[in-house]
Parts: sequence; structure tokens; C-alpha cells
Amino acid sequence: MLLGLFFAVIAGLLVGLQNIFNTRVNDHAGTWSTTALVLGLGFLASMTLGLVFEGTELFALHNMKTWFWFSGLIGVGVVVCLVQGTKLLGPTFAISIVLTSQLGSALLWDSAGWFGLEKIPFTAQQLAGVLVIIGGVIVFKFGGVSKEKREVRKVKTHMKQQTAGR
Repeated sequence: MLLGLFFAVIAGLLVGLQNIFNTRVNDHAGTWSTTALVLGLGFLASMTLGLVFEGTELFALHNMKTWFWFSGLIGVGVVVCLVQGTKLLGPTFAISIVLTSQLGSALLWDSAGWFGLEKIPFTAQQLAGVLVIIGGVIVFKFGGVSKEKREVRKVKTHMKQQTAGR
């Protein structure tokens, strides 16, 4: 279990970091170029590492359902939507929405037993957990300093810098 927790934490850190990098690439290259670069480099890296660690076993796809092959297409949607969401909302708010959406959809899929998952009973505690996270995102977004107050702070800081420079 600890190893699973470790990998989950690392994945979260990497997703946050990748999201920031992807948005910076998008600033210079555009959405589709960014998506092609991200997924193309990911393909090259995973193919190389797969061959190094698994050899030809990398290509042994035992009895896999055909529709699972399309997960790469889902990746295109993930990258495009993350880049645009980060650009429009900022990294922290966008990722908090993404994580909340991931949790809610995973709970739905687990509870329904979709996509070959073992069906897990839906409980009130699970619903409460998702609602607490949604509440946390709302508090995070709207519980702090308003945009207007931030703008006033920026102007005041700028004026102080100009005055100090004289």
C-alpha cells in the first residue's frame, strides 16, 4: 500500500508540473503543436523505456479489448483541455477542478462497474468525501482576496516601487 501511495503522490506532482510546462509550450507553439509535442515525446520515451525494461514483451497485448486501444485518443483530449483550462483559470484552480472531476468520475465508474472494473457499492461516506473536496475548491477559489483587491495591491506596489526609485 505504501508503494501505491508513493506512486500516486509522484503522479500528482508530475501531472501538476507537466501541466505548467505544457501551458508554457502552448504560449509559444499553440494548442495542437503542444499536444503533438507532448504526446510525441511521451510516445518516444515510453517506447524506449518499454524496450529497455520489457524487450519484445512490450508488444504482447494478451486478449486486450479493441476499444482500450483508443486511450491514446483520450490523452489528446486530456492535454488539450488541461492546457486550455490552465491558460484560462491558472494552474492551481484548473488542477483542483481536474482532480475533483477525476475523483467524481472514478467514483461513478467504480460504483457502476463500468469499463471492466469490479463494482464497488456507493456509500454516503464516498459522496460526503467528494462534496467536501468540492467545498474545498469553492473555498479556495472564492474565500481569498478578490480580484479587485489584488489589482489594488498591484497598483500600490507599483507606485511604491516608482516612488522608491526617485
